[in-house]
Parts: sequence; structure tokens; C-alpha cells
Amino acid sequence: MKDVLEYTNYHQYIADYYAEKKAKSAFTWQTFTRAAGFSSPVFLKYVSEGRSNLSEETAGQVASAMGLANYEQDYFCEMVKFDHAKSDEEKKSIFNKMLAIADIHKVRVLEGDSFRYFDSWKNPVLRELAPAMPGAKPLALAKACRPEITAAEVSESLSFLIKANLLQKNENGNYVQTEKSVTTGPMDVTPVAVRGMHRQMGEFALETIEGVPQDQRHFSGLTLGITQSAYDEIVEEIAAFRKRIIAIATRDDETDEVYRLNVQFFPLTKKSVKKG
Repeated sequence: MKDVLEYTNYHQYIADYYAEKKAKSAFTWQTFTRAAGFSSPVFLKYVSEGRSNLSEETAGQVASAMGLANYEQDYFCEMVKFDHAKSDEEKKSIFNKMLAIADIHKVRVLEGDSFRYFDSWKNPVLRELAPAMPGAKPLALAKACRPEITAAEVSESLSFLIKANLLQKNENGNYVQTEKSVTTGPMDVTPVAVRGMHRQMGEFALETIEGVPQDQRHFSGLTLGITQSAYDEIVEEIAAFRKRIIAIATRDDETDEVYRLNVQFFPLTKKSVKKG
């Protein structure tokens, strides 16, 4: 079974813990639940399936019943807090605590690199910009960014991108991408960072309305009345369109400038209820 520090979902950890114990002994949900101090014989089974949740108060006793102690128990309790958190800022704060615990004990959280990548707009921008400016120093890269950032921020981002294997240096000491594009995939925590990225990029888009000449940017929009089935079909069209854009952008090895494409499709009204 994986180390608890490699998980981001406590429901899944409980399910895997039970499966491993069951495979090696006559372990039952009733035995497990009683050891954790609950009266219902199926409570933890429901938790493992996502049908019930642990409270922050009971997280510690369940961790103890699974033999977790010290930093492992702290990490498990943070996973429970993450699941309870309501806002993205709260979730980001808790997940960063989880990553800090894992870093101290030299365990890699599989979703950690993805979360860190999308947590700041600097990472995807520099992943595109650094290979396009061979030989450029951090200060030159910093001045090329919009908005401008510091050389120290560039160095920090480049260090992370190499560590995460999103960039590497070739024999000439220049940065090259390990893959043409980066996507999130089905993950538990990364969407929190992605939503933050959308907010950052949305703010930058507003600034370019006045700050960038019209022949260097393109803004357009539609206001539509649609049905749910039309919405589903439009979302499929957007997904296909994004794939075509990626194919166009990645067919050339050179880069003249780094652009951001925001595709936003959101409601301007509350869903109406038809009355017969």
C-alpha cells in the first residue's frame, strides 16, 4: 500500500487500507469501526465510499486505528480538513500544509507538482518563454513577462519546472520543453489551483483591453439563449476547438511570443423553471 503522504483523498486511503488488511486477515468493517470508536458497524465503509464523511474531531481517532502517528496522522487530519474546506483559498492553504509535511519527509505527493504548476501564472508562461529565449538570463526573462516580474521569481519558477520535469536543459544549456502541452487530467486537488489560474488570467485579459494594441489581441463574445442539450453540445465543440488550437500552436518549433487563450462560457441568468 502507498504511503499516506502520497494520497490527497482520505476516503480513498481508508478504502485502500481496508482492502489491504482484508487481503491479509479476517478483517471486517465492524472490527475496523469499533477500533476507531464508532458504534455503527458500517460507518467507515460508508466513509470509504464517499457516502459519509469524517469530522475534524474524529479524524485523529480513525488515523490512530489505522496505526498512523505523528506526521502521518497530521497529514491524514489535514486531508480531512481539506475535504471540509469551503473556499479555494482555504483549500490551497491546507493543501500547502500537506505538501510541506511531505517535503520535510521527502515523500512526493503525486498531485503536488500539478497543483504547484497551475497555482501561479508564472509557471506556464515561463515554460513557453524560456525555450523561446535561448541564453536569456532570469532578468531578461522577467522583463519580457507581462506583467513584469522579478529575476528571483523567474529563477524560482525555472527551478520548479526543471524539478517537475516540465523543462530541461539541452547540451547547449538552453531550456527545452519535455512535452508540447500540459493538461490537468482527472485529479482531486489541482482544480483548486486551476480555478485560481483562471482568475489571474481573467484579470490580465481585462488589463490588455487598454494596454495592448488591438491588432495584437482578439476579443469577441456572444450572448445566447440555449437549452441544456445545446449547452452540452457547445461544450463538446469547445473541447474540439481547443484541440485544434493546440495542434496549430505546436506544429512550429519556434515561438515569437507567448499568448493566453481564455475560453469562457457562463450563465448570465438564473436557471428558469418552465411551468405547465
